[in-house]
Amino acid sequence: MSHATQTGRRQFLTTVGLGGAALLSGCVSAPAAQTNDVDEPAESGPTTEAAAASLDPAKSVDANRVAADPTAVPDPIDRDEPREVEFTLTAEEVTAEVEPGVTFDYMTYDGQIPGPMLRVREGDRVRLRFEVPKDENELPHNVDSHAIYGPGGGAEATTLAPGDDAAVIEFTASYPGVHIYHCAVPNMDVHISSGMFGAMIVEPKEGLPEVDRELYFGQHELYTTGEVGEEGHHAFDREAMENEDPTYVVFNGEPYAFTADGYGPVTVQRDETVRVYFANGGPNKISSWHPIGNVWSRLYRDGDVLSDPARNVETTPVAPGTVTAAEMETPVPGPIKIVDHALSRAGRRGALGVVQVEGEENPDVYDEDA
Repeated sequence: MSHATQTGRRQFLTTVGLGGAALLSGCVSAPAAQTNDVDEPAESGPTTEAAAASLDPAKSVDANRVAADPTAVPDPIDRDEPREVEFTLTAEEVTAEVEPGVTFDYMTYDGQIPGPMLRVREGDRVRLRFEVPKDENELPHNVDSHAIYGPGGGAEATTLAPGDDAAVIEFTASYPGVHIYHCAVPNMDVHISSGMFGAMIVEPKEGLPEVDRELYFGQHELYTTGEVGEEGHHAFDREAMENEDPTYVVFNGEPYAFTADGYGPVTVQRDETVRVYFANGGPNKISSWHPIGNVWSRLYRDGDVLSDPARNVETTPVAPGTVTAAEMETPVPGPIKIVDHALSRAGRRGALGVVQVEGEENPDVYDEDA
């Protein structure tokens, strides 16, 4: 990202007032007389004794980003019979920027948040290999998949210390749906909050309805010893986590990652049907998931792909430990702002991403110059 973009992100996150409201326009608007006051810090973040202490300097990073590409979704299953499929997940503890000048020690699967989307068909025999390389990790990790019948969803068999031989388990993908996977060691809340969660699709035998495009986002909370936008290295704040008082609430590991001030919006075309998979790692907060300027035209609550979907849902709760799937239509160009409609999280802590619809104006549906 350019220096100007980095400065813009930092200013947005450390300013109270119009900055947050303007980004959310359509659900929140600022009074006409209100202006940005860059000298007024955001009154948010942990209030623990640890947060009051000065931070260590920002660390050097060993990952340029942790935010997974929302377009990196495996292709739909196009076969009629089950197969043997194999996946490898690798635990990677990495230091990266939460935002410019702010570093954090993340825990990830394959260096990204959320972890890679895994996709299989009902009846597939799945061979899952899990690795915890010694050079990249200081802590034990494992995989608990909600798609697995078995002790701990596979967690017991995959628990590894750094440098242990890889764990390999096999299971039959027995129940269709969209399921979360996550680390489930004794301090699982710390590991999940640090980024260790992802999603697995088990398609029903008849497959999923065809759409034009699929996207993948994950929300979780970061509990740190610093305030929002405070430069330096933010250590994990266990007390803030136990009080459920997050510093950041983020999509794909970073605040506002997929906006103009981040890596840019996700672009789609007018008149497409877009399916979005949304994993809430938590570990604590329910997301009020909403597309500003749109609705979820078909909603697969809690990843249930067997029941008839709900229709034209504006906002839906997504509990921690849940993946929800939903579709939306794109009849007019412009930004669709995907948010947690607990709006302080969207406007001040990072829970917002933009899907930019490109194409010709469609005044029959929406005319802003009438």
